[in-house]
Amino acid sequence: MANCCTKNEKTEPVGIKLEGNNIEQNIESWLDDHPEFVHSYFTRKASRTLIDSWLQSRSLRTPTPSGTPPPSGSSTPVRKISASEFEGRGILKPLVNVVDGQATFLSPSEPSRARSPHRNRKSRVELLQLDETELLMELVKDIASDLDVKCLCHKILQNVSILVNGDRCSLFLLQGPKDGPRYLVSKVFDVNAESKLEDMQGLEEIRIPLGTGIVGYTADTGEVVNIANAYEDSRFNQEIDKKTGYHTRSILCMPIRDHYHGEIIGVAQVINKRGFLDHTFTREDEKIFSKYLVFCGIGITNAELYERAQLEIRRNQVLLDLARTIFEEQSTLHNIVQKIMMITQTLLQCERCSVLLVDPSSKTLFSQAFDLEARDYLNEDDQTVVKHRSCSKTEVRFPINIGITGHVATTGETLNIPDAYQDERFDPAVDQASGFVTKTILCMPIKNSSEEIIGVVQLLNKLDGTAFNKNDENLFEAFAIFCGMAIQNTVMYENVNKAMAKQKVALEVLSYHATAPLEEANKLKSVPLPSIKTLNLLEFTFDDEMVSDQDTLLGTLAMVMDLKLHEHFNVEYQVLCRWILTVKKNYRPVMYHNWRHAFNVAQTMFTILKVDEFGKLFTPEEKFALLVACLSHDLDHRGTNNSFQIKSASALAQLYSTSTMEHHHFDQCIMIINSQGNEIFGSLSAEDYNKVIKLVEQAIIATDLALYFQKRAEFFKKAEAGLEDWSTDENRELLRSMMMTACDLSAITKPWPVQRRTALLVAEEFFQQGDLEQQELKSTPMAMMDRAKKDQLPQMQVGFIDSVCLPLYKAFTQMSPKLAPLKEGCRENKLQWQKLADDYKAQV
Repeated sequence: MANCCTKNEKTEPVGIKLEGNNIEQNIESWLDDHPEFVHSYFTRKASRTLIDSWLQSRSLRTPTPSGTPPPSGSSTPVRKISASEFEGRGILKPLVNVVDGQATFLSPSEPSRARSPHRNRKSRVELLQLDETELLMELVKDIASDLDVKCLCHKILQNVSILVNGDRCSLFLLQGPKDGPRYLVSKVFDVNAESKLEDMQGLEEIRIPLGTGIVGYTADTGEVVNIANAYEDSRFNQEIDKKTGYHTRSILCMPIRDHYHGEIIGVAQVINKRGFLDHTFTREDEKIFSKYLVFCGIGITNAELYERAQLEIRRNQVLLDLARTIFEEQSTLHNIVQKIMMITQTLLQCERCSVLLVDPSSKTLFSQAFDLEARDYLNEDDQTVVKHRSCSKTEVRFPINIGITGHVATTGETLNIPDAYQDERFDPAVDQASGFVTKTILCMPIKNSSEEIIGVVQLLNKLDGTAFNKNDENLFEAFAIFCGMAIQNTVMYENVNKAMAKQKVALEVLSYHATAPLEEANKLKSVPLPSIKTLNLLEFTFDDEMVSDQDTLLGTLAMVMDLKLHEHFNVEYQVLCRWILTVKKNYRPVMYHNWRHAFNVAQTMFTILKVDEFGKLFTPEEKFALLVACLSHDLDHRGTNNSFQIKSASALAQLYSTSTMEHHHFDQCIMIINSQGNEIFGSLSAEDYNKVIKLVEQAIIATDLALYFQKRAEFFKKAEAGLEDWSTDENRELLRSMMMTACDLSAITKPWPVQRRTALLVAEEFFQQGDLEQQELKSTPMAMMDRAKKDQLPQMQVGFIDSVCLPLYKAFTQMSPKLAPLKEGCRENKLQWQKLADDYKAQV
């Protein structure tokens, strides 16, 4: 077993010498020579921590000053993306966002999908044995399925070299706007049949203006140029030979055309014919070269279309990623504008960026100006982002119709100025004051979602010294849409925050003034409690006119104490007193829906709960919730119903689309319970508190008669069937809801004098609402609210009793005979109202 390694022995990759003092150097050298192994090892073995560390070391950073936390993402760095990357039809670099050191948009390394499947190519010797037609077809097959422009151009030149036996070949593609300066760009050059694509990587591209030199002449005129002696042609640049040491003799230069439109899209050039003494290209070379370039034109056009589609996809990805980045930060206007300016400067590679925001109140003034220079946050190497200081912000007030920014703000037109000092709208005094030298300007409006101009962004001086081009305009125009939305959202967010702050202050003030004073609570606390019987609280015939306001407070305390709810919920007596006083204080002095009505409803509920069938059925939580709901169910009632709130488009109707007043009553109830000194549920756990509050909410909302009509059929059915099991949550909620309605309408069951007096109060409140509808809404009120039809009140009461009240009290009597006084009182009052209605008819 001499060939085996022992457990403690170390093996080393072939070729690495782990000896001497240069172990690390040897390993690094070996890794440099074996990139496939490095990639494989890194993919299989690298930990998340290592990857994060690598990303951070190669991505953009934004360290903050020592001890100063970054302001809610406002210092989020921008990715080093340039709009020019979409110009040259190259592939974007990975995009990295390092807010928290994590990559958010890093494209995985993968082979180009544009490359054709691997195909065994024939050797030069094999190709030269084919006749012209076979050779041409073989070379066309070689390029037919390749959609990578650079790879395709390399193959074309290799094949051209074989076709015409040229020594060196180059290919230039025509670029630039049709209405502007155009130029030829070398995709690959100095290629021969033995060249490798890898050798072309990293070579600096050559740009030749259209019409310049032999290549430029061919592109401009479309003529074939076949030169036997390059040095005798004035268009040939001899300096290139001097620099490279290569001697150019013959040149064959031909245009490459778009097969679809016949337009010139590039130029192919072959240098030095091999195998001939005079090194001259023949007419036969021109012929076969021309045939092959027809197919090459098709291939290049297809490859460029594919590449543009891929770049458009990547461009959209970049825009979406940038949009996500700016939408992450909407806490303050300063932060969002700073992020927009940093992204803009990095995207369009410019020295300075300014944002001017239009005053929303006047629309004719700029109200805020922000300014940021690249040197404020870019390192000198221009590779990493380091936030030295935030953008400057100035509160300004000047008209929007002055200068370049004014022109853009008033017209909505984008201005691209290649020379600022040649534009009459530019004010040189600005440069003189700041010391900054403005050369080129790109100024664009910022619009909101309604297409209104809310600001202007101005970019100055591209870092490479060139003017802003159409590609810059197009890319930033798309990005500006997101900027407008982000600024608008941030302004709205700030306004909402201000409104919430004002609301909080208003609620604090309201809570203070709405809460009963502690002195009153202590005074009530000191008053001896009368008994339940003394106040006649156990009778369905209870008449609140017989008790004073003080007695209503004491009566409420007595009902809570009698049910021992204060003991079960561990409520301090002083807190209970103050809560009752606060509830009373928050009822408005309207004709009917006031504190007295709430007390009467609570008294009826208390009487029902004292009946054995109901007292044993409900838990202490349900009993307390029902009493609280009865006392609070009409808090802050304005003397108008839900219909009026909707018709008048009141603020309450905007808050609650259904059961408008009932939701408001509940909200007022919660505000009081949560006010300091009124926390009657303060001893409950969070879970128990939520349960009780839910019971209170269900009970208060149930007083909406619209909901009563939806649920009563089911309740009548269960009551008539003699349902004994009310233990399910659904049945218990239904029963509590019907009890709330029975108590809310209980005035209809009182002795006739009490019922008549109460009915007149209700009618007067309704008539007042009818008056408002006529005066303010210019509409005709329904009969029960029309003062002109007050004589019809008896008949309307009879109809109300028959359709709403009597069926409900019959159902409760079926559940418990002890609730029969409610039904009997309702029936007696119907007879009284019917008599009045008959008397009115007789008089008429």
